[in-house]
Amino acid sequence: MTTPLNVLGICGSLRQASYNAAALRVAQALAPDAGMRITIADIADLPLYNEDLRTEGFPATVERFREQIRAADALLFVTPEYNYSIPGVLKNAIDWASRPPEQPFAGKPAAIMGASPGAIGTARAQYHLRQVLVFLDVHPLNKPEVMIGAAHERFDAQGQLIHEPTREFIGKMLAALAAWTRQLARA
Repeated sequence: MTTPLNVLGICGSLRQASYNAAALRVAQALAPDAGMRITIADIADLPLYNEDLRTEGFPATVERFREQIRAADALLFVTPEYNYSIPGVLKNAIDWASRPPEQPFAGKPAAIMGASPGAIGTARAQYHLRQVLVFLDVHPLNKPEVMIGAAHERFDAQGQLIHEPTREFIGKMLAALAAWTRQLARA
């Protein structure tokens, strides 16, 4: 049996009833079938990025996040779309973690998904996130792309995914992320 992959899930929404947090919990529940364990990072307590603060040393919360990234075999970003792009809280977390020395994103495989009440389900945010990840030398999974549109119809009031085709699509993405991670590890 293959050792389960250690995947760090990073959600770009802090909202308690977030569709994206719910989608990440669905991925976490489906992960054992894909041969992985997903740990969810808590980025709520990261301070706003400030270079003056960084030169004094990384705050403990930032160092914890950087270590989680470093220890992960792969990353799973789950992001809403704010104003046609990625949310500030996610960009802030990425900005903190990516600062030298030894930025921990380099070489990591990653998958991206997102949920939105809108029709295109975070497509623009995912595109922008891919641009950021390419700069950081992350290796994003190309397909399948998971863009959960009409999220208010896919999740119930308790945040449970009630749309079976979406659940299957998330499972396929996790299987592809596992294969991609193992392929890159062999390279």
